[in-house]
Amino acid sequence: MATVFARPLLATEHGEFDIGAETLAFALARHCRLALAGVLPLVSNPEFEAVAPQLAAKADAEAATKRKSLASRARAEGVDFELKVRRGSEPYVEIVEEARERAADLIVIRRRGQRGFLANLLVGEMVSKVVAHSPCSVLIAPRGARMWSKRVLVGIDPQAPDKTMLACAAALAADCALPLRVACVAANEAARAPAEQALATALQQARSLGAEVDGEVRVGRAYQELMQAAQVCAADLLVVARHRDDALGRAWIGGVAQKVIGLTECPVLVHMNNPRTPPT
Repeated sequence: MATVFARPLLATEHGEFDIGAETLAFALARHCRLALAGVLPLVSNPEFEAVAPQLAAKADAEAATKRKSLASRARAEGVDFELKVRRGSEPYVEIVEEARERAADLIVIRRRGQRGFLANLLVGEMVSKVVAHSPCSVLIAPRGARMWSKRVLVGIDPQAPDKTMLACAAALAADCALPLRVACVAANEAARAPAEQALATALQQARSLGAEVDGEVRVGRAYQELMQAAQVCAADLLVVARHRDDALGRAWIGGVAQKVIGLTECPVLVHMNNPRTPPT
């Protein structure tokens, strides 16, 4: 795993919906023997706080309590953990900026918060914006998320297969001694032939990387077929791609990723195929 991700960042508000992300981030750090950074965004309104400073004081006190709780957990789990509290009007901006400043190569974040405020039906609005603007890959965790231990499933677009994503998925599977399944989804039977070719190429690449891999072509709606494939093969990590200039909700992987993230019960890694190069 250390060869895949070396600078993970946990984004959390340390609430009930963050439990899965926190559990997964600490498990990854332990497994990879990595230091874990954290960012806790606080919504800040300087004008309102100037009129009612007690609100800012209350928010600071709550943040201090959360910091203490997370630090205690890190000590109990033997993880080197550094948390930064960032204030701003948009939590996703603070998370993305912290990732940039730390040259993080992975953000671990919850799937959504409470429905309604700053959230939509499938994926929280904040989380959607983090995925859309992140300079690196994002691992989205539902509340019950745990470290994967059964199988890694990677979904490839037959029209634009991402070799870097496939290499990432193969490395993740190999690191945990898990099998890899490749699912290539064709929109209809007319598109099956190119999908079969894309799958054959992907399997050849994965095997050249030493992965224990198999695969299948499925026909239908991409998000439905990926979810069914995950259920059939008992995958507990699903990997999909996001190109640097794609916002969540655009093109093939946009709409597919949003539905897969929102509906599946396992962690979903949205892989960035061109992450920001860390400073030397």
